[in-house]
Amino acid sequence: MRLIKNFSIGLLCLLAIFSGAASAQSNYPSKSINFIVPYGAGGSADSRSRQIAQKMSVILKQPIVVDNKPGAGGNIGTEAIVRAAPDGYTIGMGNFAPMAVNKTLFGNLRYDPETDLTPIILIEKGPLVLVVNPNSPYKSVQDIVAAAKAKPGVLTFSSGGIGGSHQLSAELFEQNAGIQMIHVPYKSGSAALTDLMGGNVDLMFDQMYSAVPSIKADKIRPLAITSKKRSPLLPNVPSFSELGYPKVEVLNWQGLIAPKGTPKAIIDKLNVAANEALKDPQLRELMLSQGNEIGGGSPAEFASLIKAESAKWSAVVKTANIKPE
Repeated sequence: MRLIKNFSIGLLCLLAIFSGAASAQSNYPSKSINFIVPYGAGGSADSRSRQIAQKMSVILKQPIVVDNKPGAGGNIGTEAIVRAAPDGYTIGMGNFAPMAVNKTLFGNLRYDPETDLTPIILIEKGPLVLVVNPNSPYKSVQDIVAAAKAKPGVLTFSSGGIGGSHQLSAELFEQNAGIQMIHVPYKSGSAALTDLMGGNVDLMFDQMYSAVPSIKADKIRPLAITSKKRSPLLPNVPSFSELGYPKVEVLNWQGLIAPKGTPKAIIDKLNVAANEALKDPQLRELMLSQGNEIGGGSPAEFASLIKAESAKWSAVVKTANIKPE
């Protein structure tokens, strides 16, 4: 009888625990949510995070507080998301470098983006554009390829740092065009673009939101875009695919992530809220005006993108033998 009584008490305790967990998930969120951004305040990732957080906070009826944790190419902030409690009250922005590149680039990375994090939703993805100085003798991608093949290792390209989308776009182009160029890294993308404008480097793959204003001001000349199709912002600029380089496709993306083990019900609720936020006309207009494709979709779709991108950029990093600073 005592054994049956103890079993019954244990079963009731388990049922209470499961009932409490289910209740907590159904009432989620019941307090503010911490939103970790693995980059500094004022940058593009920070701005988009604050915009999406504001829209989602209205939908979820709870504050979403942005917490900037920059450093190590996004690794510090991303690891903070990994180490957080998987209760839905810490989420973050996961993007191109820390989610798909840094696992290969950094030999001592203390997290695995594919196994230690749970994707929530893709927020956006945007192409880069190959640009040169307005006075450059290179008027086309064909001119770049011809010059690089005539004098291997002479042409220079700038970037905002080792292992970022600026450099990786150029490395992917080199590998597909069969050419060799010299990488000139700077401390920021703006510094790299400024030196291009000054004629100190030959070319750069720049983000659309950064490049378009300078293109319209005739401070740089665009040669090709890294999306499959042309951009409405630059309708006269061909894609690399059009020019015979279909594998030179680069979309710098970012989306929402949570610690591994976050309950599916909570992930689904966050996904629904984010999808709703992405329907906001003001936010959509802003994203499109910066040359980005609006995200959305399911957690599984975002997970598939991360897996495919990880495989792609791992191969590029290894082939180019890129090492962190």
